[in-house]
Amino acid sequence: MIFLRLYDDALAQASYLIGCPESGAAVVIDPNRLVEQYLAAAQSHGLSITAVTETHIHADFVSGSRELARTAGATLHLSACGPPEWQYEFRRESNVSLLEPGGTIPVGRVGLAAVHTPGHTPEHLSFLVTDGATAAEPMGIVTGDFVFVGDVGRPDLLEKTASVAGSAEAGARQLFRSLAWFKTLPDHLQIWPGHGAGSACGKGLSAMPQSTVGYERRYNWALAIPDESEFVRQVLHGQPEPPRYFREMKRVNRMGPRILGGIALPPALPDHRLGELLAAGAVVVDTRAAPDFAAGHIPGTLSIPFNQSFTTWAGSLVPYEQDLYLLSDRTRPGELEQIVRSLAMIGLDSVRGAFDAAMLSAGATVSRSLEPTEQMSVADLAAAGAGVLVLDVRGRSEWDAGHIPGATHIPLAELPERLGELARNRPIAVHCQGGGRSAIASSLLLANGLPRVANVTGGFGAWTLAGLPVQEGDGASTERVTR
Repeated sequence: MIFLRLYDDALAQASYLIGCPESGAAVVIDPNRLVEQYLAAAQSHGLSITAVTETHIHADFVSGSRELARTAGATLHLSACGPPEWQYEFRRESNVSLLEPGGTIPVGRVGLAAVHTPGHTPEHLSFLVTDGATAAEPMGIVTGDFVFVGDVGRPDLLEKTASVAGSAEAGARQLFRSLAWFKTLPDHLQIWPGHGAGSACGKGLSAMPQSTVGYERRYNWALAIPDESEFVRQVLHGQPEPPRYFREMKRVNRMGPRILGGIALPPALPDHRLGELLAAGAVVVDTRAAPDFAAGHIPGTLSIPFNQSFTTWAGSLVPYEQDLYLLSDRTRPGELEQIVRSLAMIGLDSVRGAFDAAMLSAGATVSRSLEPTEQMSVADLAAAGAGVLVLDVRGRSEWDAGHIPGATHIPLAELPERLGELARNRPIAVHCQGGGRSAIASSLLLANGLPRVANVTGGFGAWTLAGLPVQEGDGASTERVTR
């Protein structure tokens, strides 16, 4: 058996290519949208992709299953489980085969048996993998977002991203029962999960790429709770806020992702077009590092630095229904292509053009002057008093753990739709924990016409290090110093 794990670091997402060298057939499980990598991997091992499948309707990236199956001429195997409202809309396409619990995907002498493991989502499947060339029983299980190394898939996404009321608790109870089955599996069985550390599909994923049932039974917190009600309480507590684009991903992946036929670079646009586009209300994302944007930027552009968090904030802040333009550094070979691919992974396909950031160092040849982003120290913020509106753009759990007294709390992902809550006649000082999110938020406020905006250098971390007052939860202010 040939077994390959293909991992995307930005999404902390794993796909699997499993092949039979004797027959030359292969299956790909949970492919993302960059389908060329699977075709190349199969070819390099003398395999042809004959089957494509996925564990569930994904929330964190656009699935590549539909495109890969069409490109490779393979059968697309999709879950037939779950309620009607969570069935695949494109399940009647000619190359689709529906998988019931116990259904199999034959790949030469390699067998995949589908097991219904609901909880993270109602239709979720896991796949028991048997290498028929050497054994008659499974050697491992592809668990998708059911069981991770050290954690389990969160059951609250449908309620939080798709507004399915009551589904979080119902999913948690389904997950508890699915885990009861998982515990009956033999210790030696390997587990191959769909995500690693950094994914928002759980709250404590390990960076280890795989594990065994025996190890997880012994050390995974979720498998050590025998009481269903206590499990429900713990699995729903402390889950990170899902990125805003998860709702769009659920819709796209259920309806059927658009076939791209490859990812093309956007055309390079002349400098003078930038001013025209901004005047017309276009969305222009400046992908340079935050300090570069703060030192000088074109008014009206949105700062989303191309780093590990790029897809999270692009998917949360960039409108899906509008065309998108990029400002990037062409002195970095291949970076523009990486940016476009990252956007395509979360369904932002309408990149209509790109500008060279070199125009900025040349003195802004777009008939507009460069503007810096004002920076404010925590000492100046403390001295400013009530005359400044303090905007905290951290997550809710961070806010509850401690915040600046009198601050207004709007998480960054919610800021575009809550701009109307901010007074335009007061200066605004924006902070997060360390300065990264607040830099993005400051650019968003400035691009939307709020005139007096400052980014708080060092954020809440610097505030606490300075021994300034902190309010926890809804209680009174307390003096606290973090060292």
